[in-house]
Amino acid sequence: MSFIDLENSALIEKIKPDAVQIGRFLSRSLKDLKTAKANLNIDEEWAYAIAYHAMLRAGRALLLAEGYRSKGKDQHKTIILAAKESLGEKFGLLLNNFDRMRRKRHEFIYESFKPIPFSEAETALTTAAELVKKVIDIVQTKSPQTRLFK
Repeated sequence: MSFIDLENSALIEKIKPDAVQIGRFLSRSLKDLKTAKANLNIDEEWAYAIAYHAMLRAGRALLLAEGYRSKGKDQHKTIILAAKESLGEKFGLLLNNFDRMRRKRHEFIYESFKPIPFSEAETALTTAAELVKKVIDIVQTKSPQTRLFK
């Protein structure tokens, strides 16, 4: 779905990119990755959820760097659709994994009876780290003034 389609569907709105805000989302993504890794041996389900949130924050930063922000309901899904538009088919598998993680994290939060195996949480961390790194590279290429804030 193109940015124009997302905008016409009232899922995103045009904004002026804010390098400070983008940098803070990216910094928080990196912190979320560290937190997820630290929690993996304590609680694999929460590690999975935190890894997903690292991806979500990176996706939000990417959308902001494109000059948009999500709005309305289903913002997590909107961020994934926008990331697919921004990153393209080359990253289709990675973004499909992001969407699968969205659904699984939703089940964990709202239907807490479905466990997430350790190996799946471990894979989620790898997937999240790959997406966050890619988004940081793209955002810093698009907006060199974007710095990561602590």
